[in-house]
Amino acid sequence: GSTYSSKVFRVTFLTLAVSVAVPLLGVTLLLDCPIDPQPISLKEPPLLVGVLEPNTKLRKAERLWENQLVGPESIVNIGDVLFTGTADGKIIRIEDGEIRTIARIGHGPCGGPEDEPTCGRPLGMRVGPNNTLLVADAYYGLHEVDPDTGETKTLVSTKTLIEGQKLSFVNDLTVTRDGRKIYFTDSSNKWKRQDYLFLVMEGTDDGLLEYDTVTKEVKVLMVGLRFPNGVQLSPAEDFVLVLETTMARIRYYVSGLMKGGADMFVENMPGLPDNIRLSSSGGYWVAMAAVRPNPGFSLLDFLSEKTWIKRMIFKLLSQETVTKFVPKYSLVVELSETGSYKRSFHDPNGVTIAYVSEAHEYNGHLYLGSFRSPYIGRLDLQHV
Repeated sequence: GSTYSSKVFRVTFLTLAVSVAVPLLGVTLLLDCPIDPQPISLKEPPLLVGVLEPNTKLRKAERLWENQLVGPESIVNIGDVLFTGTADGKIIRIEDGEIRTIARIGHGPCGGPEDEPTCGRPLGMRVGPNNTLLVADAYYGLHEVDPDTGETKTLVSTKTLIEGQKLSFVNDLTVTRDGRKIYFTDSSNKWKRQDYLFLVMEGTDDGLLEYDTVTKEVKVLMVGLRFPNGVQLSPAEDFVLVLETTMARIRYYVSGLMKGGADMFVENMPGLPDNIRLSSSGGYWVAMAAVRPNPGFSLLDFLSEKTWIKRMIFKLLSQETVTKFVPKYSLVVELSETGSYKRSFHDPNGVTIAYVSEAHEYNGHLYLGSFRSPYIGRLDLQHV
């Protein structure tokens, strides 16, 4: 009797499975996919050994102003006064521990992610030569903000067409010491910041631009970058580094080269680089938005060439749901001036510091910005 019942069970189970799978497959084929993924070829991620060996050094960081800030992405200082931009569109000044909103480039309401396009999202931030704040707002473009009065001036609006293209996701900027040139990234001319996961998974490209504060001209310097993100001028200002998030690499641009004629600075990084800032040793701090564990499983690497799986995923799941599958692993690396790894700070599982977007060094401390967390991290570099 048992073989008969197991046969019945098998047949019933298969019938059920097929009756569920066929309509599901049909529905999936009919569903629209929001992205048109391009195959991305990544090398096997570097082994996390030597300087990159996992540790828990980032767990020594303290959380500052917890639950008083939402997603302080980028951090700058003028003297001991800190400035940051938050997910609810604010530009914030922190002096003697007091938090004050000085400006907002967009306008309310500013509640959830759906309000971002009107509310604005300040991302990269720098201090100009005359101590004004230069801010890259993902939705509104480049702005100059008076750190005392909060008075705001538009430098490059996203409404302006640049070489026939719209700026859609202005991300980071770096400025020459004389303030003449601002180099900035537009991460996508298709996707907005709130759809950054579509951008990573689709693998479409955009570029590095230059704004001349005297002639007011904008030039496109490089194209074909897959998710151009953080930018940093070298200390001697002889080249600009551009982080290519989707490709896990950093390229450098030397003015005078043909458009896009850029070399690799660091290839095949252990994570997806977000922002880059100078370190006091003459090198660079790079914060990783996600890590590519090796040994281990990297979702991004697994999916890189499998465009059909990406389509299936985004037909069925929201970006928010997919984000939950990305391990919460925080990683900051310091690079030498030639791009070799000097040291790395980790927080596996993002226990103390999660979602690091930027590491800004000031006065012996590393201030850690985050695109999602409700605090700024601070790590004492003397004690790690």
